[in-house]
Amino acid sequence: MPKIELTPPVRQALRARAHALHPVVTIAGNGLAPSVLAELERSLQAHELIKVRLQGVEREERETLFTDICNKLDAAPVQHIGNILVIWRPRREEKAPEKKTPTPPNPATAKSAAAFAAAARRTALAKAATEQKRSDNRRKSLPQGQPPRSRTSPRGGR
Repeated sequence: MPKIELTPPVRQALRARAHALHPVVTIAGNGLAPSVLAELERSLQAHELIKVRLQGVEREERETLFTDICNKLDAAPVQHIGNILVIWRPRREEKAPEKKTPTPPNPATAKSAAAFAAAARRTALAKAATEQKRSDNRRKSLPQGQPPRSRTSPRGGR
């Protein structure tokens, strides 16, 4: 028997919420493998209320599988219709990860990062210088007293 017991009104509300959900886990030929249990655990932690699809499982086996899942995951059975199971479990509090002492930076990585930054700066400066030269050349080619033409202008643009 599962540890969480639901009252009829709570079960009805959960069934109503589950109506629009799609199955997040499918259990097929391998049955309740450890990887399937781990995926069910992750899904329950993320969503609380999930649907599970069973494929190739007989009716009697579905009932036992439903109770096994709920017992192993400390979840409550909400509904079993055909090949679809609806399971609910409140989210568990996650343990805060232990703070690790920061590792000192790798000198090889630090050098390569600094070299990368320097190369990026050189490229940006070269690009700015090239753009400045182009701008100066455009101004020199215009007759005196005439403003430079706008590129977006419908009349004198390129």
